[in-house]
Amino acid sequence: MVKTLMSAEMRSFEIYEVLEPVSQTIPFVYSSPHSGRIYPPDFIAQSRLQGIAIRRSEDHYVDELFSAASSLGAPLLFANFPRAYIDVNREPYELDPRMFDGALPSYANINSLRVAGGLGTIPRIVAENMEIYARRVPVEDALKRIDTIYKPYHSTLRRLIARTHVKFGFGVLVDCHSMPGNIRIAGSNARPDFILGDRYGTSASAELSRAAMQILEELGFNAVRNKPYAGGFITEHYGRPSRGLHALQIEVNRSLYVDEVTLEKRPDFDQVASAITLFMKRMAEHVESYTGDPALAAE
Repeated sequence: MVKTLMSAEMRSFEIYEVLEPVSQTIPFVYSSPHSGRIYPPDFIAQSRLQGIAIRRSEDHYVDELFSAASSLGAPLLFANFPRAYIDVNREPYELDPRMFDGALPSYANINSLRVAGGLGTIPRIVAENMEIYARRVPVEDALKRIDTIYKPYHSTLRRLIARTHVKFGFGVLVDCHSMPGNIRIAGSNARPDFILGDRYGTSASAELSRAAMQILEELGFNAVRNKPYAGGFITEHYGRPSRGLHALQIEVNRSLYVDEVTLEKRPDFDQVASAITLFMKRMAEHVESYTGDPALAAE
């Protein structure tokens, strides 16, 4: 079922939230930009999709899977708005002019591969190539979403990263996502449980990526790196290993914890969440030895 809000409720609707620890004790920030599942009624009115169909682009319950981050001493920023409405894991103005009534600003990126694929900042499709909109969207609507949702989300993310960097001398952003259960490792029929993305070594240190892979494998998961998901805009934009800022994208296979037809949680949802909590704990323990050490403070 799609959760929508009436006009009065929209006034108090938090577009995103931060689960803050009592005190930040580890140099991590967790972000879940695609798990939002509250759909504005005006957006539903614009869409040709209803019910579960409009929800196909969600990273289902990823905010819940990583919710223990705050109890471990790290903030978790998560979206309440849906990815189908606006995608904050894109450049701010990756926009397809064919979608809109009115002229886009001259600085809009209209030629990116993501725009061509229908997955720009204002997406044209949800998963399985289903068109979202019944008609063109007023360009003013798109620009308002960017100003009131995209920019505040990134402003908060930058603040959390900067605070972490100042406090610990370095920081690790983990951008949390889910992937379809039918994803297979290239050249085989093996299904990865997790895919870690570090933009092919440019957004995080190789040592940090290796440690994350090893921890997942020790927990019994099949983990791969960068293929087919190397990381999106958030990972690329915020990962600056030379400055002591590392960004990893983590993709969880949805079939581990959710029924992809009904979108209901599987009985072993809590078991998967517990394993992810243990992963976060072990990552924090691994990185703890680097506090005050230049190994992570600068690559």
